[in-house]
Amino acid sequence: MENFRFSMPTTVIFGKGTEKDVGKETRKLGSRALLHYGSGSIKKSGLYESVVAALKREGVEFVELGGVQPNPRLELVHEGVRLCREHKLDCILAVGGGSVIDSAKAIGVGVPYSGDVWDFYERKGEPSETLPLGVVLTIPAAGSEASMSSVVSRGDRKLAINFDLIRPVFAIMNPELTYSLPPYQTAAGAADIMSHILERYFTNVDHVDLTDRLCEATLKTMIHNTPIALAEPNDYHARAEIMWASTLAHNDLLSTGRVGDWATHMIEHELSALYDVTHGAGLSVVFPAWMHHTYRHDIDRFVQFAVRVWGVEQDFEAPERTALEGIDRLTQFWKSIGMPVTLPELGVPQDRLEEMAKRAVAFGPVGSFVSIREPDALAILRLAV
Repeated sequence: MENFRFSMPTTVIFGKGTEKDVGKETRKLGSRALLHYGSGSIKKSGLYESVVAALKREGVEFVELGGVQPNPRLELVHEGVRLCREHKLDCILAVGGGSVIDSAKAIGVGVPYSGDVWDFYERKGEPSETLPLGVVLTIPAAGSEASMSSVVSRGDRKLAINFDLIRPVFAIMNPELTYSLPPYQTAAGAADIMSHILERYFTNVDHVDLTDRLCEATLKTMIHNTPIALAEPNDYHARAEIMWASTLAHNDLLSTGRVGDWATHMIEHELSALYDVTHGAGLSVVFPAWMHHTYRHDIDRFVQFAVRVWGVEQDFEAPERTALEGIDRLTQFWKSIGMPVTLPELGVPQDRLEEMAKRAVAFGPVGSFVSIREPDALAILRLAV
C-alpha cells in the first residue's frame, strides 16, 4: 500500500427532501450566488421553484445561467465568469449532474484568474483560488459532486483538471430527484460510476486488500441495483444505493493507498470530443477493449475481478479463461442495461481512429496499470470495433 492523504471536504446532505436545505447551505458560502443549471429539466420537475424559494427565504440573491450541455462547453464557462465578475457574485450553486458541476467548477477557478481559465486545462498553470461551490445533484454518474475533477470541451478538444481546490463545499443528494431520469441516462450513469471504480481497481500496487474489497462491494452494489432502478424507476432504495455509489466511486476514498489507471478515460474523452457521445456510453465501449488489450499484464488481478465481482468459478488450470470470462460478464451486463459495447453501436465511424489515438496521448503516455502509447490506444480502439 502506498502512502496517502485523504480529505473529504464536501459535506454530503443525503436523503428525502434535503433540497429544502439549499438556501441555508448556500447562505454559508455567500450572499450573492450564480445559479447554474442545464437544459431546463429542473423547471419541468419543479426543482427550480423549490431551489429559488429556498434561496429567497435565506436572503441569497442570485443570477441565473442555464444552458449547460453534456460535455460542457468553454463558451458557457466564459459567460459564467463574466456574470460573476459583473454582478460581484461570491459563490456558485450548481443544480444538475456532472456536466453542470464541472462547468461550475471551471467558472469558480476562472473568476479570480487574470488569464483564460482554459490555461488550467491545457496544463499551463494551476489555480490558487476559487469561488465556493455548492451542489444539488440530479444525475448520479460523474461523481463530480465530491470529486477534484472537472472536464470541459473547447471545440473538438475535451480536457480535464484535477485539483482538491475545486471540490464542492456541500452536495445535496435526494434520490427522489432521479426518479424521472430516462432509462438510457440511468444506464449511462451506471456505466460511468462503474468505470470510475474500475480505473482504481486495476492497479500495480500490492497489499491493497481493503480498498480492493471496497471497490468490489461498490461494483456489486451497482450490478444489483441498476436493473432494479431501470425496472422500477421510483424504487427509492435502489436509487439511493446508486446515488451514494456515484459519490464513493469518485471522491477518492477508493483510491487510498493505490494508484489508478485512467487510460480508458483519456481515450474516451476523444470519442466525446469528436462525436459528442454520452460519456458513460463511451466508457462502456472502451473499457472492455482496454481490458482485452491489457489483461495479460496481470492475469491474477483479472481473475480476482471475475471471481469476486461476477462469481465466476475459477479455473485454476486455465486462469486466462477465468479472466476472459470476467471481461465478458462485464460486457454482457452493460449490454443488458442498454449500453453500447462497440463503436458501431455508438454510431462512431472508423475513419478517425488514428487521430483519436494520437490525441489521447497528446500529453504523453497514459495509464499506470499499463502504459498506453499511440499504437496501444489505436489497438484498443480497433478492439472496440
